[in-house]
Amino acid sequence: MEEKKNALITGGSKGIGRAISIELAMSGYHVMVNYHSDDDAANTTKEMIEEKGGSATLLKFNVANHDEVQQHLLPIFEEQKQGIEVLVNNAGIIRDNSIVWMSKDNWDDVIRTNLDAFFYVSKIVSKRMVKQKYGRIISIASTSGQAGMRGQVNYSASKGGIIAATKSLAIELASRKITANVVAPGFIDTEMVQHVDQEKVLPHIPMKRIGTPEEVAAVVGFLASAKSSYITGQVIAVNGGMYM
Repeated sequence: MEEKKNALITGGSKGIGRAISIELAMSGYHVMVNYHSDDDAANTTKEMIEEKGGSATLLKFNVANHDEVQQHLLPIFEEQKQGIEVLVNNAGIIRDNSIVWMSKDNWDDVIRTNLDAFFYVSKIVSKRMVKQKYGRIISIASTSGQAGMRGQVNYSASKGGIIAATKSLAIELASRKITANVVAPGFIDTEMVQHVDQEKVLPHIPMKRIGTPEEVAAVVGFLASAKSSYITGQVIAVNGGMYM
């Protein structure tokens, strides 16, 4: 029996991360579901995957903490020498406010969780991918990283940084058959947009609706597959036409 390939999803226990975890599990990957603190959500995601016939491992650590990332991932990919075929950098938070009122903590927390974590995790995983001469790195950005949004100077900076960093990463890794791409969702039906007044948002979305986590996950599933082998350094928007 052929051994399952591995996929690591940061922030994979709920919302878009949960949908991605399920999508990749149903595509035949053993999914490593990273999460920070919500044990109930993580266990629910694992149960959902197993009920569908997939397999999952839960990895509880803070991707914004360099030491924790090293402590949890190095033993897997270097000491145990497990392969890692797909990395999805999905972990992210928002701390919205006008820059006039934005605290240093609001800025630091978002940059650390959204952008620093991209570097910490991608560095370890890409090193393993280079050795095996294959890999898919998919990072979740946002329309905010492409167009900018009022009250999201920190979030836009972090997601714009991911887009720029991924383009450089794609160039560095292309010769090793490793692709690096970005999926940029717009307004998606998750906890993160529950505070949004949809009556104000929908007029700006040509498709006149909020997207679903599964629609984002479907694009990630394609980018994780062999069918995407000639696509790298790209930003694929899933936003209903809100930004083109």
